[in-house]
Amino acid sequence: MPESEMTGNLFLFTNTAATAPAEEKVKAEARLVERVCEGDEEAFNEIYKIFAPLVHGIVLARVPRDEASDIVQEVFLSAYKNLHTLRDKNALGAWLAMIARNRATEFYRQAKPTEELPEEIGGKDDSKTEAREILTAIRALPETYKETLILRLVEGMTGQEIAERCGLTPESVRVNLHRGMKILRRRLGIAE
Repeated sequence: MPESEMTGNLFLFTNTAATAPAEEKVKAEARLVERVCEGDEEAFNEIYKIFAPLVHGIVLARVPRDEASDIVQEVFLSAYKNLHTLRDKNALGAWLAMIARNRATEFYRQAKPTEELPEEIGGKDDSKTEAREILTAIRALPETYKETLILRLVEGMTGQEIAERCGLTPESVRVNLHRGMKILRRRLGIAE
């Protein structure tokens, strides 16, 4: 057998094996959606466990930390009420991400002007101050990078998990993480 034919067969075999678990996972999520639509509340609890870090990361990239938990709850409440309208049951993660982004935008439309308290009031905790500075720096990044960085650094999701749950390719997530980290290091004054 010619070498090019063997290589082609090898790549064909590798691609099929690599995508099989992702396809099974997508089908499992679609089955969860169907179970919820049939009235199975435990299935929605499973959806929440799977996608809460994704939704929290997206919201945290956009709104103050103190508001994130409430908005995450609003996202899942809205999803529960409207799950029957989801056209592609395999796109659950992307759909939840869209709802999260929209809720975060609504937060600023409805927000009343407030004034932040000075940090000196709560005492000085260097680790919390550093975390706030890093979160502020991440939020200042372009949309493409801040979401993936929050999901990776704050929520602890892997690149593969981010790709699967957001409906992105693993390659685009890897590029976004790499470029985002490069910009973040530069803004924080960290040498590469």
